[in-house]
Amino acid sequence: MVLVCLLAYYGREGTFILPSLNRKRVSAVAIRGKSLISPDDFTVEELQQVVTTANEMMDTGIDSYGDLCKGKILATLFYEPSTRTRLSFETAMLRMGGSVLGFGDANTSSVSKGESIADTARVISYYADVAVMRHPKEGAPKLAAQYATIPFINGGDGGHQHPTQTLTDLVTIARYKGDLAQQVVAFCGDLKFGRTVHSLIRTLARMQVKKFVLISPEELTLPTHLYREVQAKGVPMEVTTCLEEVIPEVDVLYMTRIQRERFFNEADYQRLKDTYILDARKMEGAKRDMIVMHPLPRVNEIAYEIDDDPRAIYFKQSECGVYARMALMALQLGVM
Repeated sequence: MVLVCLLAYYGREGTFILPSLNRKRVSAVAIRGKSLISPDDFTVEELQQVVTTANEMMDTGIDSYGDLCKGKILATLFYEPSTRTRLSFETAMLRMGGSVLGFGDANTSSVSKGESIADTARVISYYADVAVMRHPKEGAPKLAAQYATIPFINGGDGGHQHPTQTLTDLVTIARYKGDLAQQVVAFCGDLKFGRTVHSLIRTLARMQVKKFVLISPEELTLPTHLYREVQAKGVPMEVTTCLEEVIPEVDVLYMTRIQRERFFNEADYQRLKDTYILDARKMEGAKRDMIVMHPLPRVNEIAYEIDDDPRAIYFKQSECGVYARMALMALQLGVM
């Protein structure tokens, strides 16, 4: 039976332990009207509030929030293809009784006519109450937030940040594993270009996870500046190219795909794409309570035979993403 648990924050920033269920909720006032471009924009306490709210929503049931955002409008500005991020945001707002407008292809917007991000953000501020932007260029959502008068959310910018995937991952780990201070978290695959990895590892370092294990080809290692930043937080790190050697010590295995769209030439992608494939044989060496996560989409880095393993929770992770985004927008809009 899966232990359902929430994270709770006590004392100094970065200390997480299992909660008391009757503990008073942290004030959500600070999140109201606040944009989320990077996980660093929120304090650990504010991140914890989103995680706690999302888990409470899951426990209560989605039908309990059907009128929460009645009359509110979400703008989805997707300059880059997306399935889970865009649809989970739209689902989240619709589940709370709000409405959605926007585009999933920049060529159908005035961007094709040369409109700047700044002008788009100004205009959208008159049409919606909150907005999410995905863009191939790093820093584009940050620029938009500077000109908007409504909360802006970064839905992913190039290989830079993906803060709501980080919230999704925190909600998932909290629900299925609990105390972060006890977890050995392994990242496997593309650590160089993986924006989900970049956002999550920085955030988990702030929260003082027990240990990181970094598994990647030498060509796709974590960027040096990010490695040093995490190292400065004092979290132990192990670097390796071999998944089989380290999987017995791992509590949370975060698989990522080798991203074809981030490569400058096809030959390099073809050479590296099958470096790591998680299959039943490799899972034999893992802990019985280890969880396997993946931001999706997967290509072939997780064999389909793993889907039936109770430790594989990447589809449940997608479900957690809806609640994470519901909680975030509800808090930003001040309706919770």
